[in-house]
Amino acid sequence: MTAAPYLLEELEPVVAENLDRHLAIAQEWHPHDYIPWSQGRDFAFMGGVDYAPEQSRLSETAKAAMFTNLLTEDNLPSYHREIATRFGRDGAWGTWVGRWTAEENRHGVALRDYLVVTRGVDPVELERARMDYMTSGYDSGDKTPLETIAYVSFQELATRVSHRNTGRVTHDPVADKLLARVSKDENLHMVFYRNIGSAALDVAPDETMRAIADEVINFEMPGATMAGFRRSSMIIAKAGIYDLRLHYDDVLMPVLRHWKVFERTDLGAQGEQAREELAMFLKELDSQAARFVERRAENRARVAARAETDATPDIAT
Repeated sequence: MTAAPYLLEELEPVVAENLDRHLAIAQEWHPHDYIPWSQGRDFAFMGGVDYAPEQSRLSETAKAAMFTNLLTEDNLPSYHREIATRFGRDGAWGTWVGRWTAEENRHGVALRDYLVVTRGVDPVELERARMDYMTSGYDSGDKTPLETIAYVSFQELATRVSHRNTGRVTHDPVADKLLARVSKDENLHMVFYRNIGSAALDVAPDETMRAIADEVINFEMPGATMAGFRRSSMIIAKAGIYDLRLHYDDVLMPVLRHWKVFERTDLGAQGEQAREELAMFLKELDSQAARFVERRAENRARVAARAETDATPDIAT
């Protein structure tokens, strides 16, 4: 991408402007305020009782979602390395990298405190999974700054959707309030990156469109490499917490519409080709999402019918 060596410098004023905007509207909050500390008690090491599955009030779906969301947040050191490497640690870019990292760190702190205090999941299993996942870390490959901007614009919104919907399935007002608060952070982060993406399209339209197409087509959540992710993601999708339909409707399309990717008239041959590839991919993804929703509805209907049959008492004749 020919614009890459100069892109960060050209975008610096936009980063500074959006950093000021972010700092002006971001609300201070404290993880400890969202934790029901009175529900906590000692574990066996301190003379109490260790975790047992029946202590959790969360459904298996809520457990899988919160477990996966927390482990994803845990890999923050890797994400910091990724964006610090791509964006640098100087000027407005560097200030943003530090601020983003500090805000993101609250999410893992709050989620872990909630799950441990309420005994929502097995803390030993959680810690072992954290050790494994953080040891392997996260590596996005050789993404360029443009590709990174495109990716995080979608990823931050995807995380917001996942956290918000997870809060609802917990059926716990405390967890719901906590995850709603976390989601607000993720949304502001998305807006920051999305605005930088808009500026990048103006600075380097062809190169940015190529980056957008590649990141949409090859999109993968950062937690995809954690152990058990495939199983957990299927549970999450079946519950409607995060699935292809949501990914298309609530993540990809809102950002692409904001960028006006299918309305731009300043693209050259490279940008037009990327846009065509993007359009073809989105058409197929939309069809896949529709098929998934249809199959899920059919499966839910079968399960409901079976449950109704099992609940009907036999009448002797």
